[in-house]
Amino acid sequence: MRKLNRIKAILYDLDGVLVDACDWHYHSLNRALKEVVNTTINRNDHMTTYNGLPTRSKLKLLNVFGDEAEEVWKKKQKYTIEVINEMAHNAPEKRRLHELTKMLGIKSCCVTNAIRETAELMLKKTGQLEYMEFVVSNEDVEDNKPSPECYMLAMTKLKLLPRECLIIEDSPKGIQSAEATGAHVLEVGNAKQVHCNSIKDALMGMIEL
Repeated sequence: MRKLNRIKAILYDLDGVLVDACDWHYHSLNRALKEVVNTTINRNDHMTTYNGLPTRSKLKLLNVFGDEAEEVWKKKQKYTIEVINEMAHNAPEKRRLHELTKMLGIKSCCVTNAIRETAELMLKKTGQLEYMEFVVSNEDVEDNKPSPECYMLAMTKLKLLPRECLIIEDSPKGIQSAEATGAHVLEVGNAKQVHCNSIKDALMGMIEL
């Protein structure tokens, strides 16, 4: 007899999994950096070194500290919110996914290195916030990804064990964070790969004989 491997919750990263916001963050941060310290991050460095990190961690790597770092951070958040309001739209394919997992009795939550304000705005504008049990942001933990703290916090809030959870991630730092929890991990290349069929396939792959 075959039985499902008892996945009770899916823990989604945000950027690159539920939304394609990498360019939004990239251009918003570069605009702020240019205005404040007259520097920018090239795209290759962003993808290989900075992608998936909170803005404050990126600024530390760039040796931007003190008042300048605070000014860059504030401007970056302002520009990100402007871009979200302009570019983010309802995502019916993601809503279908969440309806499916809800029907299967699987809970959903978002675990991100972004701040709560921008994370919830992205989810709201794309029609996904209502399906999330909660959002864990970088403001909720001491150590952000690649630390597993954020995912462990989500599992604690859900009152679930790692083996009962599937984590979906796209960035190396996020995958490192997810794998350190002992949960099931699905690595994707971008948000377009996260849809009903891909998640059904992932869940079917966890069926035990």
